Amino acid sequence: MAKVLVLLAAVCFGTTGTAQALGPDAAPTSVGAARIVVGGALLLLVARAVPAAAAPWPRRELGVIAAAIAIYQLSFFAAVDRTGVAVGTVVALGSAPALAGLAARLVDGEALTSRWAGATALACTGVVLLVLGSGGDASVDPLGIMLAVVSGSGYATYTVLAKRALKRGHAPERVMGASFALGGLLLLPVLATSDLGWLASPGGAAMALYLGAIPTALAYILFARGLRHLTPGETATLTLAEPLTATGLGILVLSERPGAAAAVGAGLVLAGLLTLASPARPTRRPEHEPVAVPA
Repeated sequence: MAKVLVLLAAVCFGTTGTAQALGPDAAPTSVGAARIVVGGALLLLVARAVPAAAAPWPRRELGVIAAAIAIYQLSFFAAVDRTGVAVGTVVALGSAPALAGLAARLVDGEALTSRWAGATALACTGVVLLVLGSGGDASVDPLGIMLAVVSGSGYATYTVLAKRALKRGHAPERVMGASFALGGLLLLPVLATSDLGWLASPGGAAMALYLGAIPTALAYILFARGLRHLTPGETATLTLAEPLTATGLGILVLSERPGAAAAVGAGLVLAGLLTLASPARPTRRPEHEPVAVPA
């Protein structure tokens, strides 16, 4: 069930691009900041209805989580601006699962299984083909690549530290509410210095509300509930369903026509996700091993 929750979160994440395409023209940085501010406010309202845990709140880690959320958003848009949507998306999304898995292993001793490694390799290869085969602009800019890796690192940091807070017994809604409310506060200066004319239109206001409610508030509650029972590496790999969803919506809603490479990539992403999401086979007991008989 935990894996299903993360996959549902990734589906919500994947609607972001289509919502922006159907909305008014706006600077991506202002849209990203508005999304986190609105989503943080909604998550904070939800969190207030959930009882607080008796465990002490990790305030220092919470500050790092909020900073990671802000860094993830801003560095991603900066990477896309320098190196294009295709390369920026591939590097940011592709690096996040590996970075999350390694960080969880080094910091918290989380296990890295061969199954996770194989599924991640399949899904990340698929993301490369899926995004580059969809006709996006691609250019290799060293600073842009570095910013995309920073974005993936921010996502990985957020995932690993959020998992720590969840392991202490804090409710997913409260962890997400506190994290995104603080992240929204950090992004308020970006919002205040941006052109917000698009928010004055009904379409712009609807887009900001949708992005804050569905691919942020709802998605991250589902994400956190799944993360509570999974490793950060597994969770980050499962969220690679996001570009798969985005591509599907692009075909169905925006009449996009990705190439054959994108189709192969979609198949690889799906294969990686199915490998990780399917139940593990029980290990067979050797025939010579004695079976304990209850007294």
